[in-house]
Amino acid sequence: MDINRYWENRATVRRYTDRVVSDELLRDLMAKASHAPTTGNMQLYSVIVTRDAEMKRKLAPAHFNQPSVESASVVLTFCADYNRFSQWCRQRKAVPGYDNFQSFIAALLDTALLAQQFNTVAELAGLGCCYLGTTTYNAPQIAELLQLPKLVVPVTTLTVGYPDGESTPSDRLAPDAFLHSETYHSYTPEQIDRYYAEKEALPESAKFIAENNKETLAQVFTDIRYTKENNEYFSKIFADFIKQQGF
Repeated sequence: MDINRYWENRATVRRYTDRVVSDELLRDLMAKASHAPTTGNMQLYSVIVTRDAEMKRKLAPAHFNQPSVESASVVLTFCADYNRFSQWCRQRKAVPGYDNFQSFIAALLDTALLAQQFNTVAELAGLGCCYLGTTTYNAPQIAELLQLPKLVVPVTTLTVGYPDGESTPSDRLAPDAFLHSETYHSYTPEQIDRYYAEKEALPESAKFIAENNKETLAQVFTDIRYTKENNEYFSKIFADFIKQQGF
């Protein structure tokens, strides 16, 4: 694969063929992904592999029944995991002190880095992936179904399979919109207009605005897609669950 073409054209894949992603390929890709950066080389993560159709069916409601959950060859739930490392410590006459927020953040970062590294190596191998941001919304249900013990929290999910057709890359802000030299520089109204102009001019943006009976694309995000009420509701669920899991 032309590596430059990959970076310029990579896209989320939500539709898959019936071709199975083999265990051999999955393990090979996961071994490559495990070389992602990690806190203190502790590798504070675990990945639950779901292939069984019935298990995928049970997982689907926790992901708001997104079709890719049941149609993908494999569903990977990436979990922040201090259980394994703590157990190793105890078995080696060391006293773990990782039942705290700082430790959770370290494990969360390790997990996110692994997930993204896997996503990249999988796509370069010809597979398609889709991140499911719903994992933290319904972490308690996912944890119960996957039988996650204390100090293990689901962070993100990837559906993985062989792409069924072409997928269109999503729009992205230009680097000028997010690069800051030496210190953070607040945005002027003119800069905001300039940086978001291309996104707002897209035909699909106009479609979102019309479908949701809004004046601007920003209102689609604040009033429909990611509302304050929903964010506060799911924030409490996830925060309470993190504490329940021992952090």
